[in-house]
Amino acid sequence: MKAISILSLLVLITPLVAQDKAPPATTKLPAEQAALSPNQQAFLNLPEESRKDFIKHLGEATRIFQQKRIFETLDELDKASKIFADSPELYNMRGSCFVEMRAFDKALVEFEKARAFLKDNPSVEFNIAEVYFCTKKWKKSVDLFEKIIKNLPPENIALGRLVEFKILLCKKKLALNDEVTILAEKYDFLDDSPYYYYAQAALAYEANNLIKAEEWLAIAGRVFQDPNVLAPWQDTLVEYGYIKSFYGDDAAPDK
Repeated sequence: MKAISILSLLVLITPLVAQDKAPPATTKLPAEQAALSPNQQAFLNLPEESRKDFIKHLGEATRIFQQKRIFETLDELDKASKIFADSPELYNMRGSCFVEMRAFDKALVEFEKARAFLKDNPSVEFNIAEVYFCTKKWKKSVDLFEKIIKNLPPENIALGRLVEFKILLCKKKLALNDEVTILAEKYDFLDDSPYYYYAQAALAYEANNLIKAEEWLAIAGRVFQDPNVLAPWQDTLVEYGYIKSFYGDDAAPDK
């Protein structure tokens, strides 16, 4: 597995945080200012040129992160941080960089800092839950994923189904087999996501039927031909352990 693919979904959701709360370099009316958080207001209090420089470095960091240039991304984030440090966008993206480096402890620290500014933000919460998943802390992971799924809008099928699949896998590790069976049958082949095929593949892997598991994954590949759609699902199987990781099993589970 390529390093950048560990949490490929972060490439999709990190910009949501970057665009979610960052105040533009324009003048706000008093009523609008009253609705801002303290760190947003502090950003607006910066000189206009500083705000523009911050947004430039953050935008460049977002761009090169998507090109897998992790160390350059960290450099841009450091430049932005020198202008304005209290930005959840910076912490969230820095955490994403550490995840790609498999420095999960450092990533969690950064995501927790982002969470302090963006309480219950689904992007940040997903990142934290995914770190727990990658480090095999199944109970912490499933608890947070179940919180996320309750707050996701129903129309966000792509992320919602992936979260449900991760919940299924966590519950398998926690030996909640009745719940796993219910989750595996929740959607069928008519669903607009790879959930059905990957759930069936997971059950086949669990039964040690590797040929059948590969058949289900092959069907998913034929139905959903865009590799960007399948990448986070494939990565999930790698991190879970059904598919051998390039890095090996480097994260021990909770006792």
